[in-house]
Amino acid sequence: MAGKAVPSNRYAILLAIFIAFGRFLFGYDIGVISGCLIMPDFIRRFGEPDGNGGYFLSSSRQSIITSLLSAGTFVGALAQAFTSDRFGRRGSILIWAAIFTVGVAIQTGTEFSVVQLTIGRFVAGLGVGALSAIVPLYNGETAPKALRGTMLVLYQLQIIVGLFLSYILDLATHKIPSSASWRVPVGLQLLLGIILLSGIFFLPESPRHLLGIGRREEACRVIAALNGVPEDDILVAELVGELDYAIKAENEGGKATWLECFSTRNSLWRRTMNGMMLQFIQQLNGQNFYYYYGDTFFQSAGTELSPYVIQVILGGVSVVGTIPALRLIETWGRRRSLLTGALLEAACSLIAGLVGHFTLAPAGTPKDQLTNRNKQGGDTLIAFAVLHVFSFSVFWGPTPWVYLGESFPLRVRPKSIALGSATNWLWNFLLSFFAPRIAAKIGPLILLIFFGMLIFGFAYVYLMIPETAGLTLEEVDELYRADVKPWQSAGWKPHLGEEAHRHTVKDLDAEEEKRGSPTN
Repeated sequence: MAGKAVPSNRYAILLAIFIAFGRFLFGYDIGVISGCLIMPDFIRRFGEPDGNGGYFLSSSRQSIITSLLSAGTFVGALAQAFTSDRFGRRGSILIWAAIFTVGVAIQTGTEFSVVQLTIGRFVAGLGVGALSAIVPLYNGETAPKALRGTMLVLYQLQIIVGLFLSYILDLATHKIPSSASWRVPVGLQLLLGIILLSGIFFLPESPRHLLGIGRREEACRVIAALNGVPEDDILVAELVGELDYAIKAENEGGKATWLECFSTRNSLWRRTMNGMMLQFIQQLNGQNFYYYYGDTFFQSAGTELSPYVIQVILGGVSVVGTIPALRLIETWGRRRSLLTGALLEAACSLIAGLVGHFTLAPAGTPKDQLTNRNKQGGDTLIAFAVLHVFSFSVFWGPTPWVYLGESFPLRVRPKSIALGSATNWLWNFLLSFFAPRIAAKIGPLILLIFFGMLIFGFAYVYLMIPETAGLTLEEVDELYRADVKPWQSAGWKPHLGEEAHRHTVKDLDAEEEKRGSPTN
């Protein structure tokens, strides 16, 4: 057997960057539809007559157009649990990327039918929702433990980059006096879907999934490639042996059911609840309100800036904010990131909500009737919106997805991640459906709802969320089985990895003795 080589994570990093492209699609769609809602040609085609020869998009129609994608994502997030186990992680990505592309084609081909538009958004949402669950599942199973948090943050960074690029494209096309103003940014998603479909043929299957279904030789090849070492290197044998030992230990009991995700066995109910609660709290942070309805909301703030320009600013701030998260997710850890972010965002929501309520003019007030106080209030609200989005991008944007991708044993991982992702999309749907109606009645005070949720989120994280940075997926399983208090978890030391390593080295030594050659 060859000596142990020095591993390289270059291939694993490239895989993580590409696979996170599936999440880019969702970020891009959020930004595109936000800009389309105030494009004249889009309003003329899918709006309602205003009685004066023009058209308008009511808050009800806006919410239906926007929220149908989220309804699809909810269904897709749950459905991928069946395809991920049956067809593998790689095959499942291929299936749902194709469904997303079909949904985009339906939207792009729409002429005047709001029904066809919303059906297309629902179908595209099926693909986006499924990919939202498969991406952290795949990245969590292929990334080295020291880089897992960073690799999963790339997932969030792709969303933000998608948002930013969509805002730029909306800004560039919104003045085109034809359907190209919205067809170009919407139709570009066809190209994105095709890129994902073509690239998927070069992705390897998850080594943990391969070991889980007994395909050990393939798992060896994938692990060798992910670590940049020859397949016959002793490092591959050690890693495969350790994974196999740990997977068998955590997967005793046969095939998992959906009910097992909520069982008391190995604290699975607590892990599933934590994954779902973090996704619930993330959606009610308030940032998606700005993403979805920022254009229309800021129009009433009386600012001199174009709503499209403001959205580009928000998108740029989001990209900048996510970059330090690549480092902080490992140096600060998961708990500290969530706790810090909850406090910062809560302060922004409180100040923006109160300032907006007491200083902004009523919605629809002509700009020439706005007072200096109204304009200053609008500028203040936008400033704190920018700070809110920045804080979210650093902390609450990526961290819940990182946590979701690393909290479950292999036997229930697809199902538990599906439940967490579906929770995200359920509340994303409810927010996008009801937020314009609520904002129409109470205006900026809607931000106080998000303030209350962030305070609740701080308390929940402190009491319920353990620190998982620096642990393998199997050691996270051990952490929960040890019933460590969340506020004491940062100092906890695992034992399973050492036990698996000793067991593997012992087996390798025994094999070498049989062959009559010493282990290098």
